[in-house]
Amino acid sequence: MHTEQLVRSRAKGGGGAQDATAVAHPNIALIKYWGKSDERLFLPRTDSLSMTLDIFPTTTRVRLAPGAGHDTVTLNGRPATGEAERRIVAFLELVRERAGLAHRAVVDTENTVPTGAGLASSASGFAALAVAAAAAYGLGYDATALSRLARRGSGSASRSIFGGFALWHAGRAGGTDQEADLSSYAEPVHAADLDPALVIAVVNAGPKAVSSREAMRRTVDTSPLYEPWAVSSKADLTEMRAALSRGDLEAVGEIAERNALGMHATMLAARPAVRYMSPASLTVLDTVLQLRQDGTPAYVTMDAGPNVKVLCRRTDADRVAAAVRTAAPGGAVHIAGPGEGARLLTGDGR
Repeated sequence: MHTEQLVRSRAKGGGGAQDATAVAHPNIALIKYWGKSDERLFLPRTDSLSMTLDIFPTTTRVRLAPGAGHDTVTLNGRPATGEAERRIVAFLELVRERAGLAHRAVVDTENTVPTGAGLASSASGFAALAVAAAAAYGLGYDATALSRLARRGSGSASRSIFGGFALWHAGRAGGTDQEADLSSYAEPVHAADLDPALVIAVVNAGPKAVSSREAMRRTVDTSPLYEPWAVSSKADLTEMRAALSRGDLEAVGEIAERNALGMHATMLAARPAVRYMSPASLTVLDTVLQLRQDGTPAYVTMDAGPNVKVLCRRTDADRVAAAVRTAAPGGAVHIAGPGEGARLLTGDGR
C-alpha cells in the first residue's frame, strides 16, 4: 500500500489514528540543494534531485496526548533538548494548526543516521515525523502534500517521502504563503535500470563545526561563485534527468561529481570560507579518481560534511568499498542501494 493510501486509511473515523509509527530513509542529492530563497517556508533557490537509500532508517512514533501541557520528545531513548527539540515542536505546531487540533503529542524517534555529519539525518527524521504526525492528527494527506509538509521541517526531507530517485521543485518565493508553499514539493523521477550503489565513507561521524543552515546563509550572502553555480546547476539537472532516463550511469556520475564539487567551491569562496572537506575526504577523492583511471566507473558526491559518497555500479560496489577502506582506515564504509519512500508501519512492525 502506498504512503498516501496508508495515511488516508489511518485517518478515517475519530479524527485520526491518534497513534502512528512511520519509517523513512535518508536521501543523497546528486543535484544539490544549497541555499534558500525563503527560509521561513524552506523554499530552495534551485531544483534538486536525489536517491533515497536503503540503509540508515529513522523510525518515529507520534502519539496524541489529550490534556498534556506540552509535547514530549525522545530521541534514541533520551529526552530531546535544544535546537532538536525546538524544531520538532515547531513542526508539530504546524501540524496542529492544519489539523485544527490542540492536542500535544508524545514523539519517540530512533535514528540510525549519524546526526549533523552531512549524512541527511534531518531528511529521514522529518520525513518519518511528517508521515507519522499526519496520520496521528488525521490530516489525510497524499504523497505530494506529505512532501510539502516534510519540507517545512527540513528541505531535503521532501525528497525522502519517495523511494528511488526524486526531484524537488524549488517553487516560487513571493506571492501568498499558500501559493509559495504549494509550488515547492518533490516527486518521483523515472530512471532506467541503472542498478546503482552508493558507497558511503564516513571519515568523521561527529557533528559539523558549521551547521548547514549557517553555511548556506554565508555562501549565498558572500560567495562570488554562488550565482554561477546556481545557474550551472539548472543545466546539470536537465542533463541528469536525461542520463537517468537512458540508464547512463557514467553520465549520472560525472554530472553528480561536478555539481557537488562546484557546491563545495562556492563554500570555499564564502567570506569567511566554509570548508567541510578534510584530509581524509581528499584522500578518498584521489582514490576514486584512481579507480576511474584503472577502469572502474566511480564518482564522488559530498554534502555539507566531510563524508564522501561514491556512486558506482552495484557489481563494482565491493571493489570500491575495499579501495575506500584502504584509503581512509579507521572510518566506517557502508554500501547502499536505492531504498523505499517513507511509510507507516502496522502494529506488527510491517
